[in-house]
Amino acid sequence: MKIKTASTLFLFLISILSFSCIDEGQTLDAIFDKDVKAIAEYLDASDMVNVKELIDPVTGISVIWQEVSGSGSVITRGDTIAADYTGRFLNDVVFDSSIDSVARANNVFRPQGIYVPIRFRTSSDVVGNRQPRVIPGFELGLLQLERGDKATIIIPSELAYGNDARQGIPQNSVLIFEVELFEVKTGPQQ
Repeated sequence: MKIKTASTLFLFLISILSFSCIDEGQTLDAIFDKDVKAIAEYLDASDMVNVKELIDPVTGISVIWQEVSGSGSVITRGDTIAADYTGRFLNDVVFDSSIDSVARANNVFRPQGIYVPIRFRTSSDVVGNRQPRVIPGFELGLLQLERGDKATIIIPSELAYGNDARQGIPQNSVLIFEVELFEVKTGPQQ
């Protein structure tokens, strides 16, 4: 009886180990493919204003402009930018906003929150080892805009929070940001 129990336990452990040896690269590829498909389906079903678009097949980021300013004030890495934003999931539920009235209307208002445009210096190493002020996909999307543009940036989970869940944001979530870029201040050029 002890041999049978030991054999069963051994087989159980082997099966667990073989399932836990799934290639992480394949898993990340599968998640990316799922995200890209979900983004395409969202865009196909959407009636958002679209005067210009960029869909990057490498990063999976989609930028859909609602207004193109034509200001000519483009962002170069190292510049400081300021933008208002509203973050949503693919089901259009708002999870965050820099706009007080939008946060209140969508029940994501935090009394301790500061509701002003987000301001940060863009980096030369968006997906490197620095501690970013914003998620990589948000910055990569904003780098496509000019001062005065209004756009929607859709980010696959890998360039958002990936496998890390955040307060109110489940792991592997595709994120949508409606943005208006207010300011581009020239910074140290890379």
